[in-house]
Amino acid sequence: MGDEIRWGGHKQQDHPELIAGAPCIEDDEDGHLIYHPGDVLQARYEIIQTLGEGTFGKCVEVKDVARNGQIAALKIIKNVEKYREAAKLEINVLEKLKEKDPEGKYLCVRMLDWFDYHGHMCIAFDMLGLSVFDFLKDNTYYPYPLDQVRNISYQLCYAVNFLHENQLTHTDLKPENILFVNSDFEVSYNAKKRRDMRRVKNTDIRLIDFGSATFDHEHHSTIVSTRHYRAPEVILELGWSQPCDVWSIGCIMFELYTGYTLFQTHDNKEHLAMMERILGSIPYRMAKRSRKSKYFYHGKLDWDEKNSSGRYIRENCKPLKHYLRDKGIQHLQLFDLIEKMLEYEPHYRITLAETLAHPFFKPLLKEQPHLEHKPSVPKEPRIVDRRKSYQGSELSSENHGDRDCVKTKSEGPGKSDVSYSYLPAVHNGAQQ
Repeated sequence: MGDEIRWGGHKQQDHPELIAGAPCIEDDEDGHLIYHPGDVLQARYEIIQTLGEGTFGKCVEVKDVARNGQIAALKIIKNVEKYREAAKLEINVLEKLKEKDPEGKYLCVRMLDWFDYHGHMCIAFDMLGLSVFDFLKDNTYYPYPLDQVRNISYQLCYAVNFLHENQLTHTDLKPENILFVNSDFEVSYNAKKRRDMRRVKNTDIRLIDFGSATFDHEHHSTIVSTRHYRAPEVILELGWSQPCDVWSIGCIMFELYTGYTLFQTHDNKEHLAMMERILGSIPYRMAKRSRKSKYFYHGKLDWDEKNSSGRYIRENCKPLKHYLRDKGIQHLQLFDLIEKMLEYEPHYRITLAETLAHPFFKPLLKEQPHLEHKPSVPKEPRIVDRRKSYQGSELSSENHGDRDCVKTKSEGPGKSDVSYSYLPAVHNGAQQ
């Protein structure tokens, strides 16, 4: 027993390389595990092929010999301390989600197993299809049909609302982290575009990547979210909680509908300028409370519209509703919802419980009327005083940077929102 270490009940030998017959384990210079198709990990997972690679490590397709050769996805984390610790945090979140939702009805990816393989944290998941981003890219960024935008968006709001109900903020919502359960598609010829177009047959999705998810009671990093989906309160360092996820979903819904990113930038001030061009002026009270005072002059964004970046924004960004493809009622309802999700002030931003009851989603209930009696509405919904100034919590922490920030587990200030009930999930077959 003395030569074993434990973490969460799983065993690993301190020096497996000294055991007779043990395989030679090697890492590359970046800390990735070196492996080959046919290699077997933990005497259970036979590697078939690499599915993808990220800053955290690699994801591989494996055959689970303990489950009759069932195919799974195995996330192999780099043998680097910060990524190993981040993986432990993700495992903690996934285990808590499994406790709350053992049947997986809230559409978050299901963790099947985890283990420490010679310093590489490994997490096994159900095998899923392409992300909604990869499907969009493979379809030459041709936007999803409105009915599919509705179905995907509803499921996303439903899944993230479940997180919010459990005092958790995802913080990294983006199209890459929304996967189709099955991304099989049918092809039809688009005469207008003069080329074939793909339409996914089934819009069922799962939400993935909980590596940056943060509970209300945990330390909140200053900067969260991937740039294009980052809420204004995060950029302005005003503190954040669940509403930052709502902003991200608004950006995602726009992207599904149009085929391109709403805020295509890598610079804070340019990002804010794009917001103003598309959504109107940033509220004075947010500007005055921001730690980023260098971005403002007398409470207004200090932005030169005459330089090259200013001209680009003026020529390529336009007020939100100018992006409507159609003036039909359902298109208008979608943009009404997106506009409510892209409210600058997080306290005024629509909640996901409210979002699920928005008119844009009503056709889903008409198609499946048995769902209508199930939603429960809180007796005392949150009341927002529109006259009050911005009350974002001032959560100080070191700036961990952009996409690759690693959350460390330390207790700190957090903020809970009012709890809401949620609508049942909609599971869709082929769309009409």
